[in-house]
Amino acid sequence: MHGKRVMLDADLARFYGVGTRDLNKAVTRNLDRFPEDFAFSLSLEETTALMFQLGTSKKGRGGVRKPSRVFTEQGVAMLASVLRSPRAVSMSIAIVRAFVQLREILAGHRELAAKLAELEKRLEGHDQAIGNLFEAIRQLLAPPDEPPKRRIGFHQDNR
Repeated sequence: MHGKRVMLDADLARFYGVGTRDLNKAVTRNLDRFPEDFAFSLSLEETTALMFQLGTSKKGRGGVRKPSRVFTEQGVAMLASVLRSPRAVSMSIAIVRAFVQLREILAGHRELAAKLAELEKRLEGHDQAIGNLFEAIRQLLAPPDEPPKRRIGFHQDNR
């Protein structure tokens, strides 16, 4: 949708253990936390096309009565901080822990790289083999190529 990978409000409501109506109320109460690149509403035309694609029932028969709201990956994470369900609270805690762990890992690599540079300066001019060793260590410290990302749960607009 709109060239972004998104998840539907109804799917996220089920995931976080809340009703779709409650999820959208929480978003409406916290609109400043959901800029356009975090969440947006589909047009009526897009919603109708999506209902047809997903086999959702027609208006008046228990289906969607207004345009769906969709969330990007950032919006999905932000939802964890505004919803009050046990699942949302645990997701919010997991997100914070992941960021702290990532920061610690990056700090460790910076410290190691600085120590390696210092050692290399002290040994500068010695043997070519030492230079080759440092080059090999630098290649081991380089960030790995990113593995292909799994595309589970996000819908891609093919326009």
